[in-house]
Amino acid sequence: MGASSLRSLLLKTLSSSPPPSSHGFHSQTRSVAKVRLKWVKNRGLDHIIDTETDLKAACLLKDAIHRSSHGFLSSRFLSDKKKLLGLTVPVLRFLRRYPTLFHEFPHPQYSNLPCFKLTDTALLLHNQEQSIHDTHESDSVERLTRLLMMSQTRQIPFQALIPLKWDLGLPDNFIKDWIPKYPDRFRAVKRHDGLPCLSLARWDEELAVSQLQKNFEKGDPDDGVGSGSSHYRNFKKGRFLAFPMNFPRGYGAQKKVIAWMDEFQKLPYISPYEDSSEIEPLSDLMEKRVVGVLHEILSLTIHKKTKRNYLRHLREELNLPHKFTRIFTRYPGIFYLSLKCKTTSVVLKEGYRRAKLVEAHPLARIREKFYYVMRTGVMYRGKGLQELIYAKDNMGDDKGDGVDQDSEEDDEMEDEDSEEIATDFDSESDEE
Repeated sequence: MGASSLRSLLLKTLSSSPPPSSHGFHSQTRSVAKVRLKWVKNRGLDHIIDTETDLKAACLLKDAIHRSSHGFLSSRFLSDKKKLLGLTVPVLRFLRRYPTLFHEFPHPQYSNLPCFKLTDTALLLHNQEQSIHDTHESDSVERLTRLLMMSQTRQIPFQALIPLKWDLGLPDNFIKDWIPKYPDRFRAVKRHDGLPCLSLARWDEELAVSQLQKNFEKGDPDDGVGSGSSHYRNFKKGRFLAFPMNFPRGYGAQKKVIAWMDEFQKLPYISPYEDSSEIEPLSDLMEKRVVGVLHEILSLTIHKKTKRNYLRHLREELNLPHKFTRIFTRYPGIFYLSLKCKTTSVVLKEGYRRAKLVEAHPLARIREKFYYVMRTGVMYRGKGLQELIYAKDNMGDDKGDGVDQDSEEDDEMEDEDSEEIATDFDSESDEE
């Protein structure tokens, strides 16, 4: 797709819709005014995508090496995993970039074959991460349960679920451990076409509450959801809930944008856990429902972001329209679409304030420590392991990297390469 074609796609306006139909308590007429919005680059969020791409790759490599029966993996096995790891450099070069995490040594039998194992530093961080997984397992189980509850069939193929493992904060072996441990929540089944899936064993009404409804309960005026004096269980179908908005500089003050968002926000809110089969596919209501589903999925992630292609592989399960990804550029006050690292990532803007997570999950904090070791560990190589690991704990509030999230510049989207779904690669050792 050429740059001009992609630009036309991003500037696509609202289309007309069929005659109105009903969904019990509302009309589904498309009446929202047309607005043309240009994609705007956000340097702060792009910087986050850039740094966390390397962080995620390092964590996946760490898990793969730890799973290996030999405790190490050879460069021969890892050399073709560049795309699966989302790297823009060869895997061997990436591993050598972080010697405080990955120790290189010659293969015991083939001296010319480089191998890599985890350093004591990486093992200590891994153990800390596992402790967090154990402590917060119930929270992780609930996140996975909610994702399955949003699926129309209450099941998701493993091949679509595994790539989301890191984003959702699921432990490395969650499939093997959780299915037998939580038989009242999860089951392994095969779809009608034979595709292996994780299925929801039992609906949990207590979990069928979206993050937007929880914000309604809190009554945070910054969230734009009203006084919130009533409990979210008192929220009635057909009532509107407003999504928090943070427009790129210059958009929020435009009268036409204000009018458009005012109409959109006043549409009835459809929970992502409700049945949407009776909603007219091309209606304004369905569009707001799609925004709600995407908002909820990103709210479930640890870093309030994921790759666009990961969401595409959930399209059928979540009853999303074929071209649902246009939503991300149609609502720049809610989502940000980043093209960093030769891929397309989607960020929930309300999850960040000045390029920092508003609410950092414990896993996000240990990952921040992991990245700190990646970035500065070389300076501590001769000063002792504990000083290296806990230096981050003794730091004050991180002032960031000098990148202001609110600093933006206009920049039209360029072409992006096609991206293959990154499945979790098998870490069984290839040693002979």
